[in-house]
Amino acid sequence: MPEPHLNGAYYGPSIPPPAKSYHRPGSGSSCNPCGCLFSCLCNCLCQILCTLLVVLGVVALALWLVLRPNKVKFYVDDAALTQFDLSTTNSSLYYNLALNFTVRNPNKRIGIYYDHFEASGFYKGQRFSTQNLPTFYQGHKNTTALSTAFRSNNIVSLDSSDRNSYNDEKSRGVYEIDVKLYLRIRLKIGWIKTKKIKPTIECDLKVPLQSNGRSSGSFERTRCHLDW
Repeated sequence: MPEPHLNGAYYGPSIPPPAKSYHRPGSGSSCNPCGCLFSCLCNCLCQILCTLLVVLGVVALALWLVLRPNKVKFYVDDAALTQFDLSTTNSSLYYNLALNFTVRNPNKRIGIYYDHFEASGFYKGQRFSTQNLPTFYQGHKNTTALSTAFRSNNIVSLDSSDRNSYNDEKSRGVYEIDVKLYLRIRLKIGWIKTKKIKPTIECDLKVPLQSNGRSSGSFERTRCHLDW
């Protein structure tokens, strides 16, 4: 019996539809919630710190451009030494040294309060005298003259090398004496006053001895420097 003509339609079992894959948001990430939060906080803190550094840098640059700060200059203009004798029996040093200073503030917009001004004399690293100078305020572009004197005797501990140096200086009539200035200052910028700053200024002097109206030489004006 002949088979009936087929028109191409398929009458077999139904073909199941293809399986659909669903992608759940976040299912492919293995990020720990605590780790993600910590990473976000770190990024935020880094951005804040970078912003603060940039702002502080801009402010510092603006202040420098406006104020243009310059170093205060300290000079020993004159030194008169009429006695500088070291005893050979008890290591006492007998001295008479007078000093004249000038302090120059070259700044146009910065004033300085000198709340403490102490001058100390040293010989071969040994302090032999200290004097306190008056406190004062120094205005803009101002030069202040100061004076002090060391007159007394004190025991200084010198080793054999230092004693030999003393004898050499005595024969030349010129002594190497260090003077240190211990300061407590405040800066005044407009109506703002800074906290106290404690710089130390060192003056390395070569002072000729004056005896009976005669001098072993002339004293040269000496600029002091900041002692770190």
